[in-house]
Amino acid sequence: MATWAPTVLASDTLIDARAVDYLIVALYFAVVLGIGVMARRQVSDSVDFFLSGRSLPAWVTGLAFIAANLGAVEIMGMSASGAEFGLPTVHYFWVGAIPAMLFLGVVMMPFYYGSKVRSVPEFMYRRFGTGAHLVNSISFAVAQLLIAGINLYLLGTIIQALLGWPLLVALLVAAVVVLSYITLGGLSAAIYNEVLQFFVIVAALLPLTLIGLDRVGGWGGLQDKITDAAADNPETATAAQQLNSWPGNALSGFDSDLLSVVGIVFGLGFVLSFGYWTTNFVEVQRAMATDSISSARKTPIIGAFPKMFVPFITILPGMIAAVLVSEIAQTKAGEEVAGGAGGTVTYNDSLLYLMRDLLPNGLLGVAIAGLLAAFMAGMAANISAFNTVFSYDLWQRYAVKDRDDDYYLKIGRLATVGATVIAVGTAYLATNFSNIMDYLQTLFGFFNAPLFATFILGMFWKRMTATAGWVGLVSGTLSAVAVAFLSKDAFGSLSLGVIPVGGQGAAFLAAGAAFVVDIVLSVVVSLVTKPKPVEELRGLVYSETPREDLVDADEASYPWYRRTLPLAGVALAMVVVLNVLF
Repeated sequence: MATWAPTVLASDTLIDARAVDYLIVALYFAVVLGIGVMARRQVSDSVDFFLSGRSLPAWVTGLAFIAANLGAVEIMGMSASGAEFGLPTVHYFWVGAIPAMLFLGVVMMPFYYGSKVRSVPEFMYRRFGTGAHLVNSISFAVAQLLIAGINLYLLGTIIQALLGWPLLVALLVAAVVVLSYITLGGLSAAIYNEVLQFFVIVAALLPLTLIGLDRVGGWGGLQDKITDAAADNPETATAAQQLNSWPGNALSGFDSDLLSVVGIVFGLGFVLSFGYWTTNFVEVQRAMATDSISSARKTPIIGAFPKMFVPFITILPGMIAAVLVSEIAQTKAGEEVAGGAGGTVTYNDSLLYLMRDLLPNGLLGVAIAGLLAAFMAGMAANISAFNTVFSYDLWQRYAVKDRDDDYYLKIGRLATVGATVIAVGTAYLATNFSNIMDYLQTLFGFFNAPLFATFILGMFWKRMTATAGWVGLVSGTLSAVAVAFLSKDAFGSLSLGVIPVGGQGAAFLAAGAAFVVDIVLSVVVSLVTKPKPVEELRGLVYSETPREDLVDADEASYPWYRRTLPLAGVALAMVVVLNVLF
């Protein structure tokens, strides 16, 4: 630790930061706001504000694609799950992300980019009409406000831990900073900041992993400590469950190995994963900001390469914290420990306590800046996606039509302000969950799983009708909500506990129910209602879209490492190897 006197702004700070740490954080904030100011000069119309003028190269959008997701889920959520469940948490990456990202790039991005839509709900409008579009737009907007609140809450906890401010004050300060650079520069400001934030996040978390492994005696030492801790606390998951990714009982909540594997593969790997990555406009919007259909297809594939290694800087620190940080170890043993960001230590505090115990000043400042970067990236992605859908898909289509472009640009900026204010309120919902991943996966089951069912059926079955589109979405969402309420602890005291599965397992069940109900009702309704004329389905249904509309003719002349399919094949092979190794 540094030897000079600390600069203490409050007596109850969780992190003992010094002058050099505050200086690093201040410099980072200055750069973030500077990017917003510079990006503002490039915003002349709504396409610039919402889609960066469709001018960005694939490597920029590929990194932004991952950075947009490298927020609360990846940092606090995955480290919390690493501390609670151990190695099975890698399924969120190697089963629950990479295959769906590759599918998005190879199969689905040509439809998004080629149709020149500005959002996923707009694609739904062209395929299914007003009913499905309105349901999807509203559900997506609500989801983004809830998830932005999660990112804002975790961003506020960092400021609270650093400065000792009350949570409300920390939330307001964090909200103002994110609001400033998005309102100034729109999507360009968000994307360029996300590229910067990706490198800052890696620089922040990699040293924490390396120092932590050194402190516990390497991977072998970590295994020994987890084994000893599990032996001392029989009520927790066994060492075998925490140190082997399969069958993943600790994560899924199922006692049966078979049910656990089915739940992870179907609930997480198919429904939740494909539902999130292929239809979530937060990530898709980055690919749609590229300069060509080839770049759009490669965006999620380029993002898959760093994505598969993120567990080593998020999950591993959580596992290390569970055996190295006394407060987290006590929490895992079932004790209630005073402290943390919310008054009682939870798994969400794992990373903060590990930073406190391991990092010297200076490096601590980089780590704090990295966490701030992650949460701002996540919140900015949610807000920038929300303002596009609100402005185009709700306001322009249903409220005020046929106004000039400047009007909708102003609406987009006002929507940004409104969404940020609402996120301050939704941030408090996140305080009810000791592991933020439980809350997030539940939300994904509500909003993404039924959307994926409707989307994938409509893309590959031309007989699916407009009525089936909105009926499937509504019924799928309601079934997911019902299963969540019937589960053990998906909503705390409001849960009925009829289904004896809680946590991640409840989220997998809810998502599976949403998917199955949506598919079944969509098929039934389609068979008794009138489909759209075939000639109107070009660019919307796979069988009715010529191949030349789905590929870039120039890509065949590129070297292999710049072509979509070879890159996707390499990424898939690498993730299979990682699954086998662990």
